[in-house]
Amino acid sequence: MTESKELTLKAGRPATLLEQRTHYCPGCGHGTAHRLVMEIIDEDGLRENVIGIAPVGCAVVAYHYMDIDMVEAAHGRAPAVATGLKRVHPDKLVFTYQGDGDLAAIGAGEAIHAANRGENISVIFINNICYGMTGGQMAPTTLVGQKTTTSPYGRNISTEGPPLRVSELLATLERVVYVERCMLTTPKEIRKAKEAIRKVFRVQQEKKGFALVEILSPCPTHWRMPPAECGKFIEEKLTKVFPVGVIKNTAFAETK
Repeated sequence: MTESKELTLKAGRPATLLEQRTHYCPGCGHGTAHRLVMEIIDEDGLRENVIGIAPVGCAVVAYHYMDIDMVEAAHGRAPAVATGLKRVHPDKLVFTYQGDGDLAAIGAGEAIHAANRGENISVIFINNICYGMTGGQMAPTTLVGQKTTTSPYGRNISTEGPPLRVSELLATLERVVYVERCMLTTPKEIRKAKEAIRKVFRVQQEKKGFALVEILSPCPTHWRMPPAECGKFIEEKLTKVFPVGVIKNTAFAETK
């Protein structure tokens, strides 16, 4: 008979991350991204001073997992809602959490104009190159040749154009001060994503202007591949179109 050993939990759940059964598909990156945001909120003591904006998309019920003040916005309108909240509550840290269908498609106008005005808000942009919630349709960020439910023969550059690179687009605007792209692949890259989120929060805390972090996130269900293969797909395919790293930084003297 083997002697039983008591297991010690080394890394527990952040206090601000609620203990809920997830509705996300196995291998989805939203759960990891949620945890990173909540870890930062706990570590930096922001829980009583933060307001999040939930999108329309897979993360439409993000407030079920985050024990903070949150507001639901109409599809694509999170930057407009965040603008209003920040102007009414300038002392609060206001962030939007949006997918590519929400931010890059129906919400492109809202994102561009909030960024162009230099609204002092933080945007967390989850890019999984498809519409996840509604059936895996082609999104503005879908890769050329990628098959989806609305592009069964693959995205055609002559009719649909190339993928929209939101981070590079917004980085051209004068009042955007920080833009970084990360990916949820290895533990090392996930740690980089966490620090990028912390930086866009810091930009707002220091009243420097508009900041966005884009996170390349897996969608095994609509990519039609096992979760274990998604990281390799991101590193070998997605980063060729969406290279990771700091895209614009006029907020800090250094980015380390």
